[in-house]
Amino acid sequence: MTETASPARRGRALRLAAAFAVLLGLVAYVVVHYVSRDGAPRCVVRSGDAADPDRPGADGTDGGGGASYRLSPEMAANAATISAVGTTKGLPERAVTIALATALQESALRNIRHGDRDSLGLFQQRPSQGWGTPQQILDPVFSAGAFYDHLAEVPGYSRLPLTVAAQRVQRSGFPQAYAKHEPDAALLSAALTGRASASLTCTAAPPAKTGDPAKLRSELRRSFGPGVLPAADGKGRAGSVQTTELTVPVTSAAEDSGDSGDSGDADRRGWELAHWAVAKASELGISEVAFAGRIWNAEEAGEGWRTEGPDGTGVRIRLAR
Repeated sequence: MTETASPARRGRALRLAAAFAVLLGLVAYVVVHYVSRDGAPRCVVRSGDAADPDRPGADGTDGGGGASYRLSPEMAANAATISAVGTTKGLPERAVTIALATALQESALRNIRHGDRDSLGLFQQRPSQGWGTPQQILDPVFSAGAFYDHLAEVPGYSRLPLTVAAQRVQRSGFPQAYAKHEPDAALLSAALTGRASASLTCTAAPPAKTGDPAKLRSELRRSFGPGVLPAADGKGRAGSVQTTELTVPVTSAAEDSGDSGDSGDADRRGWELAHWAVAKASELGISEVAFAGRIWNAEEAGEGWRTEGPDGTGVRIRLAR
């Protein structure tokens, strides 16, 4: 007579099979994530003394003595928007670091459409708590601006520990969680505010789509304000809406106000714009960015920022054709 397995034994076998399937799935994820990651699009931000951002060490450094942080093009694009909104509001680099660490914790720098209760977006802001409509919160420019507006109301926020400053804005149930993101946020803010030159690069396949000059101009103005670009001249020069090559003038805050300005301020502004363009390259179809005698090219992105050509008078952004 054939023996029939008991319900308990059948249940145990099913649980073992399910556990094995989960294990196989985890193995597959690890293989795909780690084995193929060198061929996947990615961005790297590094400290000023990092020699080679593509050779990370076991201690989290890049092997050249400086720290580095890898992130996806989507994350880099969102980080660039957050930084640009902060500097356009006249806020210091510390404010940008606080904002980036907060967004790293809340959304991993992804503009997500879900969260705890009705939380949305980069900062997981809640429409029910007066942060804006769902559509507004899912606009990175709006959500970053809302975060900075609340941060600016915190007395002495730039002197507070990052966890305290972020918590005063977010009212999180886990305020200490922001602390672990401070080193990466500091690297990003140094690059995206322009203080660390040629410190952000992205490696990816050449843009698959033709870049849209009108969209590039629109995104620059949304992130940096209407004064970032000259009026269109319609003749294919710096301000033209037709050309696929745009030169963004670089001026310091002092020059904008009519003073003589400082070359260091202008240089920092240039690198802020240049790093923004590289971070947005995949999103906007940007094929090349050049500033201060350095050039980044999407087809040769593995080389990072190469030394080439004259210094120029602005940030040259070339779109894919």
